[in-house]
Amino acid sequence: MALIRSLVHLLVMIVTVIPYTSVILLVRLLGGSPAARYRVARAWLALCVDSARWILGMRTRITGMEHLPQGAGQGAVLLVKHQSAFETFLMPAIMPHPLAYVFKKELLRIPFFGWSIGSLDMIHIDRSQRSRALVHVMKRGRQLLSRGTWVIMFPEGTRMARGEKGTYQASGARLAIEAGVPVVPVAVTSAKCWPRKAFVKTPGVVDVSIGRPIPTQGRKSDELMREVEDWIEAEMRRLDPEAYR
Repeated sequence: MALIRSLVHLLVMIVTVIPYTSVILLVRLLGGSPAARYRVARAWLALCVDSARWILGMRTRITGMEHLPQGAGQGAVLLVKHQSAFETFLMPAIMPHPLAYVFKKELLRIPFFGWSIGSLDMIHIDRSQRSRALVHVMKRGRQLLSRGTWVIMFPEGTRMARGEKGTYQASGARLAIEAGVPVVPVAVTSAKCWPRKAFVKTPGVVDVSIGRPIPTQGRKSDELMREVEDWIEAEMRRLDPEAYR
């Protein structure tokens, strides 16, 4: 049954991404604003999350929304635990600000999905050219943050299996320091239901815990990222203790 449900959910995403992408491209062709294109994309992502609940039985339990910075023009860099594709759909669907992902440029080649994200105010990078990619993230990230868009990054750089920890990179902390905005750590237990690189998903509860904003004034990026790492990994153990036995 889990296999059938997973197949149905995948088909729902494949079928629905086509009209939503078409609308995004049409809005862009007609000169629509980035905000208008983002609203269409966010609607599709919310549909993916809702259909995961209806079809797969994946529910989300969110805590800490009150910790998010307030004010339309207040920027933030979200640093999120990355275990599956689910949180890439979920974060824009639940956040009160537009988000800009930092992602590898190879995703732009995916039909419809890649065309959509290529039409949005995101930050795509060539990971084979690390120094140039970092410069691009810093420049483009500051531009977006100055407009009130929040930048979201996965500091481990890739999806991690349940109960595992990768190497936390300091680029997100560095961006926040240079832009003068706080970092917000986020723990997500998506691998309990949607494991990394797995096709079959299972019912259950995905916990999302949003930490308090960490000020960046006068901080060093490595030291700041260690604080983020300590909070996220401790929170992951609290939320999903079975994975860390």
